Amino acid sequence: MPKEKIVVICPGRGSYSRETSGYLSKNISNLSKKFIDQIQANRKQEKSLGPLELDLMPFKSSIHMKGENASTLIFACSLNDYLSIDKNKYEIVGITGNSMGWYSALALGESLSNQHAYELINTMGSMMKDKIIGGQLIYPFINDEWKTSNKTKKNIMHEIKKANAYVSIFLGGYFVIGGDQKSLDILKKRLPPIDDYPFQVPYHGAFHTPLLVSISEESYSKIQSSNFKKPTIPLIDGRGKIWSEYSTHPKDLYHYTLGTQVTTSYDFTRSITVALKEFCPDRLVVLGPGNTLGGVVGQILIENSWNNIDSKQVFQLAQQKDPFLISMSLSNQREIVSK
Repeated sequence: MPKEKIVVICPGRGSYSRETSGYLSKNISNLSKKFIDQIQANRKQEKSLGPLELDLMPFKSSIHMKGENASTLIFACSLNDYLSIDKNKYEIVGITGNSMGWYSALALGESLSNQHAYELINTMGSMMKDKIIGGQLIYPFINDEWKTSNKTKKNIMHEIKKANAYVSIFLGGYFVIGGDQKSLDILKKRLPPIDDYPFQVPYHGAFHTPLLVSISEESYSKIQSSNFKKPTIPLIDGRGKIWSEYSTHPKDLYHYTLGTQVTTSYDFTRSITVALKEFCPDRLVVLGPGNTLGGVVGQILIENSWNNIDSKQVFQLAQQKDPFLISMSLSNQREIVSK
């Protein structure tokens, strides 16, 4: 039987929450245990909590959501899930990620060794340990059926510009908005309340905006370009650019990772759209922890009318019958792709 083609999606910061407590310990496999033990040892040396300790302790946002802890924990969960995929049944044709998920994707596509990926993730996650630069707000531009309104989109973009803020991430039917606190406070007053939005994400800086130029510059002195290699599986970045084994110059990948994607918008919507149209996968697989990207990817499928999915209702029905989108954090879906 031919293997099914899948594109793997790595989650970013904010995916580990109270609901996902214990996720790593519950799902840990022998294939990842050796490297997770190595991370534990690294963290102990740095006098920091390791991913397994963080995973087993009661969730506390002031501990689990801080960059220096969240990044390593999320990477460990994603790596473990990736190694649990049944490679005899599935061919991984592409890997992408949202925001910090790009760093995980570099490891899974073998552009970075697991150790070098850990160093990158730990370094970038700890850069604002002493002082967080700016922040992020999330705000939707879709209706209840997950349909996009261009007029609403345009109006929100106008408000963002007026407040001297930036679109940090294009995230399905949401804008993640980055800016300094003054700009975000203006937007909290100016954007009409929709359910819990506008929502400011705790312990998040103004990622993917020009406010992080100093962080980008500093990262070059901490991460070596020689760590980067050509990927063995195509990677789709936050602009929708494909980095393949045959076309990648590792130095360009290094400059994109530490430069471009730190200081300019991350277009997750575009990366998934390119993954669909260029690789035509049989399924998309979202790694854990959590399922924060499930609805977002559903919204992108609707935007593209992919597999005739053109509304929230159609998406949810399709997911019940034979899910095109597999979320490894949902045990019934995890079974479909794991060994």
